Amino acid sequence: MDKKKMIAVIGDAGVQETDKKFRLAFDLGRLLIDAGYRVVTGGRGGIMVAASAGARDSEAWSPGDIIAILPGNDPEEANPAADIVIPTGLDIARNMIVAQADAVIAIGGGAGTLSEIAMAWSMKRLMVAYRVEGWSGQLADTKIDNRQRYRDDRDDRVFGVDNAFEAVGIIDEYLPLYNRRQRAAV
Repeated sequence: MDKKKMIAVIGDAGVQETDKKFRLAFDLGRLLIDAGYRVVTGGRGGIMVAASAGARDSEAWSPGDIIAILPGNDPEEANPAADIVIPTGLDIARNMIVAQADAVIAIGGGAGTLSEIAMAWSMKRLMVAYRVEGWSGQLADTKIDNRQRYRDDRDDRVFGVDNAFEAVGIIDEYLPLYNRRQRAAV
């Protein structure tokens, strides 16, 4: 049995249900589960709860498909759609764990999102960013730096998208190519 790939959805923690970004994250969460992926978030509000709720709304959802990596110690802080809750007690350092997903999709975001993007880029993860206000919009369709993360991929960049269908299409197409992992310094 193949393991389901984990896709992190990151972005604005303060986004309300009436915000366009909330709907984008909800649709993305649902479509990721429909496509056979697991959804990983920081487990709290805004984009995180929207993506988790969308994932739970998928007819393909099954228990264990929605993973919340919390910054604090209290599992009760997780949004109600999370299936697996991992309280880390690491505060913002938990962003490193979120960035360990197989791919990372950003929707908007502030400094915390920027740190996750930078870590995921450094760890050679496939990066997708929505063209909306926030760090995702600023970094969509760019390279974070000049390093060549994959010798055979001159097209490596933060792939910019406008909707969930484009995001999942990028994940489906490119994820098999983004299979290297950062090695720890010894």
